[in-house]
Amino acid sequence: MNSEEFDFTGSRMLRKKAEAILKEKKEKAKQEDLESDVKKLLHELQVHQIELEMQNEELQQAYQEAQEALKKYTLLYDFAPMGYLTISGDGTISDLNFSAAEMIGEKRGRLIDANLRLFIADDSKSEFNAFIDKVFANEIKQSCVVVLGNGDNVSTRAYMEGICIEEDKQCILSFLDISVLKK
Repeated sequence: MNSEEFDFTGSRMLRKKAEAILKEKKEKAKQEDLESDVKKLLHELQVHQIELEMQNEELQQAYQEAQEALKKYTLLYDFAPMGYLTISGDGTISDLNFSAAEMIGEKRGRLIDANLRLFIADDSKSEFNAFIDKVFANEIKQSCVVVLGNGDNVSTRAYMEGICIEEDKQCILSFLDISVLKK
């Protein structure tokens, strides 16, 4: 027997075994890498889930605080003892509180989109028009005294203050019933 043949066959078999072992090691390494990647991804997802839960709790807290503030300021605005209105330059009412509706003598819902000038007594209309013109022209707080009412139904003598909100081109009005003071 030739020693070269033996070595040649033995080296081939050895090489094939070595390649098979290497292939197994690579597959095992791939499996371990895959498991490692999956573990990393799972960790990232769990961290992100916890972050989202924390953000959700913060949002719920902020929402609750906003609801409480809305309730507080709605009560403060709607049930204030003096009248509050928001009107446009032409006198159209966009918002008002219950005291304003009561002083005007109409239901609140009927006054939205109505013109405030319709509820100013005829002898006070020129004073009111000049007041509104000054409010929108100067964008500083102005005041006047007018009589609220339409036709023969004079309801309230009111002291009004108003200021223009430049961004919205609206006037915020407050008024107070001074009928008792005039008597």
